[in-house]
Amino acid sequence: MSNASAPVTKREIGSWCLYDFANSVFTTLIVTFVFSLYFARAVHGDEVEGAIMWTRAVNISAVIVALTTPVLGAIADYSGRKKLFLLLATLQAIIFTLFLFFVGPGMATVAAVLFIIANVGFEGAQVFYNAFLPEISTTKNIGRISGYGWGLGYFAGFLTLVIALGMVSWLPEGGSFNVRSTVLLVAGWYAVFSIPVFAYLRERGKPPEADPEPGSYIREGFRRVADTFRHLRHYREAAKMLAARLIYNDGLVTIIVMAAIYTGAVYGMDESDNIKLGIMLNVGAAVGALSFGFVNDWIGGKWTIAITLVVLIAAGLLGATSESRLGFWVAAAAISLMLGPNQSASRSLLGVFVPREKQGEFFGFFAFSGKLSSVAGPFVYGTVLSMTGNHRLAMVSVVGFFVVGLIVLLSVDEKAGIETAQSPVPHDVESSPLVDP
Repeated sequence: MSNASAPVTKREIGSWCLYDFANSVFTTLIVTFVFSLYFARAVHGDEVEGAIMWTRAVNISAVIVALTTPVLGAIADYSGRKKLFLLLATLQAIIFTLFLFFVGPGMATVAAVLFIIANVGFEGAQVFYNAFLPEISTTKNIGRISGYGWGLGYFAGFLTLVIALGMVSWLPEGGSFNVRSTVLLVAGWYAVFSIPVFAYLRERGKPPEADPEPGSYIREGFRRVADTFRHLRHYREAAKMLAARLIYNDGLVTIIVMAAIYTGAVYGMDESDNIKLGIMLNVGAAVGALSFGFVNDWIGGKWTIAITLVVLIAAGLLGATSESRLGFWVAAAAISLMLGPNQSASRSLLGVFVPREKQGEFFGFFAFSGKLSSVAGPFVYGTVLSMTGNHRLAMVSVVGFFVVGLIVLLSVDEKAGIETAQSPVPHDVESSPLVDP
């Protein structure tokens, strides 16, 4: 049932933010720090070949998400059932994450398939979750609310990383139970802390007057995406923002993906050092996201992102040139503090550029740009490394993404983007029976 005119309550905002607290553990423990290493070393058996297979699984899921989320977001907008789509995608992520507990040595293909399905569910859920942000906020508080969500997500990453380290250290090692048990932690945490969003968050989308056949929903999803492309000039500022985010997010993704390899090759850091680095990144990102939410609402999302990019450029150059570990840790601290605000402000800036009728669709494009970012940055890093054999030069190439992204971002007119979101949505096919009156 639609509640388009229902006032937004603090309980709704709190439950929405708590969903970030729920699902961020998937990225922290499954994708980045624990299960990925277990997959390469134990499930596959060859650490190098296992790492290659893992990256391919990540890329396959990224392609699936990139190709499907804009259309799925458009369908969710049209149906007025974003919450239902969010529930289905969340259940997909949790259930197939749970299945990963049962994989062991020699089951690499099974594990990769299960991970791909779980990751597609996780990323799909992010689209529908993000699409609720403009509904529960205003241009005056969207930065803070987005920041609260990101901050809680990083705080959850820190907490579960500490818990997982205890589980790996103290639980029985037979059959890798100590490591596999962290999968249960992820599934349970994800399930429990996502309950409030389904209990309290209201669906404010307007459903169609008649309930078409499933095939009609699919056709309408493609029609709406095509309609947006035809009217791209109408959404010029949102398009420029997504282009800028595609570029600078390449830099962020590459730093996260290559951090452990870079620190080992350049500074001789070991697993213990990298665990400390992971904890610091989560804590710093949480503090930055929570504190910069107020800055975002004060100066706007564009300039908040610009500040983070300037700091990231300086920190990236310091990390690429410093000969001492102290210099590296200073750079890492600065990057961690800017990581959360950059991601939070990117989400909130798109939120104020999006007309209500196209929230799911545009956040589908947001996911699309994010998935493309997981390919180009690491590719450039690897290419420079293979040509020069120098990790420092490869890291300098990453800084280039921040520079170019900043240049594109400066062309965005935030005021014009907000005005566009508040103007009537253009349609080419006024006579279509699937277009809301």
